[in-house]
Amino acid sequence: MGRFLLTLIVLAGLAGGGLYWQWTQRPCEAAWAPLDKLHAPPRPKCAPEAAKAETPREIEPPAVTVATAQTRRFTDRLFVSGTLVAREEVLVAPKIADLTITEIDAENGDHVVKGQLLAKLDRSQLDAMAAQNDAAAARADAAIAQAKSMIAQADTQMDFASSEFDRAKKLGSGIMSTSTVEQRETNMKSMQAALAASRNALSVAQADRLSRTAERQELNVRIARTEVRAPVAGVVSRRSAKLGALAAPGGEPLFRIVADGAIDLDAEVPEQWLPRLKAGMAATLTLPGVEGPVSGAVRLVDQEIDKAARVGKARIALSDVTHARLGAFASGEVDLASRDGVGAPSTAVNREGDAGVVLVVSDGKVDARKVTLGIVEGETIELLSGVKPGETLVARAASFLRPGDRVRPMPMLVGAGG
Repeated sequence: MGRFLLTLIVLAGLAGGGLYWQWTQRPCEAAWAPLDKLHAPPRPKCAPEAAKAETPREIEPPAVTVATAQTRRFTDRLFVSGTLVAREEVLVAPKIADLTITEIDAENGDHVVKGQLLAKLDRSQLDAMAAQNDAAAARADAAIAQAKSMIAQADTQMDFASSEFDRAKKLGSGIMSTSTVEQRETNMKSMQAALAASRNALSVAQADRLSRTAERQELNVRIARTEVRAPVAGVVSRRSAKLGALAAPGGEPLFRIVADGAIDLDAEVPEQWLPRLKAGMAATLTLPGVEGPVSGAVRLVDQEIDKAARVGKARIALSDVTHARLGAFASGEVDLASRDGVGAPSTAVNREGDAGVVLVVSDGKVDARKVTLGIVEGETIELLSGVKPGETLVARAASFLRPGDRVRPMPMLVGAGG
């Protein structure tokens, strides 16, 4: 009896499972009277929610960040670096030898004017020589005065002797003896010789006086050279003079002066960039320990290239040398060119040398454009061709995008070329 009941239960379960399977799998439009009469609930796949779930949804295009190509000012800059040097350094050396330094009147960093006293040398020996010269000049002056007095005396005697001789000649031998005439003639000739000797003595005295004057001029020059003065206005960059040291013209200069305090950046420039540099180009320099940039300008460009390093030299004049120190390292940028152009974020360009490719978004579709690249300034690059101002670009050139793909543009917070 128990087995019979168990068999009936199993058969009833199988029959119910079969009916349920047919109920769920039967097409929705096909009615099934036995269950419909029993008011069975709607089959799951025929319920409105199930139909809605099985309806295919439209896939939205991917969102991409875009930027607008804008016109802006581009400046092409060249990075340079080098050492600060004096534009013109003047060496101040003594012009007289074998004299000791007795006084120093200038130090490193002092601003001096032309002719300002820098140092003094010992002049005691020259002062003694000057005193001797003064005495010799006084003797020469006395000799000149004596010679002039002798000339005046000889001239008077000469006039008297000439008169006596002329009178004797007129009286003739009948009144005066021949010996008297000859004596007066001899006396006249003696006075002539004495006058000539006096005049020669004056010439010698005058020549001696001129010699003493020349000696004094030389002494004055040598005495003046014991005072070392600045030949130009500027800044003392180095003082080598020491008290008690022996000054020598051929030795170490006593002072070095930066003429007018002008300092340049002696910059090294790669040879391929050197032809683009021109005198007068503006520059912005960074000096060690100085807050903020220092303006400058290219002053000159060398015509020689270093054979080993393949670099040339350019001098950039500093407009403000207040904090500049000779020998310090400095760097900066030179403005080579400035122009208006179409700018885009550098991330929007797939670069291929001097050219590249950008993705332009128009009507929700992507189009690839070849562009010619120009100046790179910060995170913005100049597009010389291929893109017009106002066009929308994919801000990050994604490799998964292809021409014709539809996208949803999402503007950047800051536009391209900003």
